[in-house]
Amino acid sequence: MPKQKIIPELKAEIAANERQLTQLRNKQQQLENRAAYYEKGDRRKRAHRLITRGAAIESVAPLAKVLSETEFYSFVEKAFALPDVKALLRLYGELQDLYQLDLGQKAAGNAH
Repeated sequence: MPKQKIIPELKAEIAANERQLTQLRNKQQQLENRAAYYEKGDRRKRAHRLITRGAAIESVAPLAKVLSETEFYSFVEKAFALPDVKALLRLYGELQDLYQLDLGQKAAGNAH
């Protein structure tokens, strides 16, 4: 028959389990905080990218400033639907893919 624990032993076990639970809750909070920090960083990067690209559009096409939001979106949709623009974007995408591939190969070459 297993030895029965006495009340002080049970209280000590409860206290140890409560400490462990508190530690695990703290660890969970740390991980949640870290995830929120990285998500916030991603949002900041996206906001920065959108702002700089919007500023670039306004510097290249100053008349875009006078368009309403609806007019601007309509204009952009029509501009990006043009075959030459589509081809140019596709070309830049392919060049970016090649550039990334080249960087990956150079990094692999430097690893040896």
